[in-house]
Amino acid sequence: MDIISKGQRLPLSSLFAGASQAVQVGLDINGLETAVDFACFGLDAQQKLSDDRYMVFYNQPKTPCGSVELAVPAGDQTGFLCRLDRLPASIDRLVFTAAIDGNGTMRQIRSGHLRFLQEGRECARFAFAGPDFQDEKALMLGELYRKDGTWRFCATGQGFNGGLAALVRHFGGEVAEEASVPASTKLSLEKKMAADAPKLVDLAKKATVSLEKHRLQETIARVGLVLDASGSMSAQYSKGRVQEVIERLLPLAVHFDDDGELDVWAFSRKALALPPATLANYADYVNSAERGWRNWGMMSINNEPAVIEKVIAHYRNTRLPVLVIFVSDGGVSQNKEIKQLLIEAATLPIFWQFVGIGGRNYGVLEKLDTMAGRVVDNCGFFALDDLHGIDEQALYDRLLGEFPQWLEAARVKGIVH
Repeated sequence: MDIISKGQRLPLSSLFAGASQAVQVGLDINGLETAVDFACFGLDAQQKLSDDRYMVFYNQPKTPCGSVELAVPAGDQTGFLCRLDRLPASIDRLVFTAAIDGNGTMRQIRSGHLRFLQEGRECARFAFAGPDFQDEKALMLGELYRKDGTWRFCATGQGFNGGLAALVRHFGGEVAEEASVPASTKLSLEKKMAADAPKLVDLAKKATVSLEKHRLQETIARVGLVLDASGSMSAQYSKGRVQEVIERLLPLAVHFDDDGELDVWAFSRKALALPPATLANYADYVNSAERGWRNWGMMSINNEPAVIEKVIAHYRNTRLPVLVIFVSDGGVSQNKEIKQLLIEAATLPIFWQFVGIGGRNYGVLEKLDTMAGRVVDNCGFFALDDLHGIDEQALYDRLLGEFPQWLEAARVKGIVH
């Protein structure tokens, strides 16, 4: 793997084995207490955003020609897949940026990187940290640019005053006036938490920020949670990590679902439907539901197909979109069976967000974005070394990152209405 230094310029051909026109970029920033907006700007020869359709970010996940799109590599906060041969000649460079959405400055970054991958393998990395910056709110991390008929990369690592809107203006784009968000949505979620679960009020505030960012504040949906309860997860349960998952996800369920219920399943060799988690029973859910996790009859090998089938059967006839968050620590072996079930489930109003925590060998889950044969892309995956390694704001952003894209595609295909 090549280590790229700040300010270094080098041809892409030196980073990738063989000719490569498909460049996978992974981006990650740790240590900030607020959300980060990542974007890729497609600029012309004057380094201006002459066509705003070539700004790729959470609210515009793909260019019209499909040359650049949001695609998150496993282990990264976000990422972009850049098919350089599809870019129109008018696009001279791609600039990758990060902007703080809220309080904080870039000097608070604990660690961060921009890395290149080829066929899922990291081949080069540009690393940075807070001491590299001052009190800036945004960063221009790096850029791919044309020179003498070839593509090159420059590790910019430059701080920038102002947030995402200031970056857009800097590149010559126009910032549309943001539509006012009805206060009722935010207040109702926080009021529900304040009245029935005051411990979760802070989580509700952070969830609301992500819901607004991804334009999901008016979306009605059901939320399900699937918990790996195989033997290797024992420490995650005993240390309270799984209880934290329940508490972090409940605000999403309360927001999306009028019943305020988080449907829950646990699985190991068998699958078990647990009582829904609610504001009334969440506080010690893992130790109390069905007499607690030690009495669920789990902690053996993992059998993902069994629980996927149960979830499909449960939601098969729903008329609402469904967000299923599937937590696993890896050890996935039934790849063929899982793949077939998810392909068949693509016609149903279910989006599967798989989350790896503290494990390895995620098998087919790491290849969901490229899985062929589906009516719509109905799955996402990201992995975390530890739940404590990511703040709630960033977690909500990652959990909700692909859901709006699926909703739009599913509506076009008539899967949801």
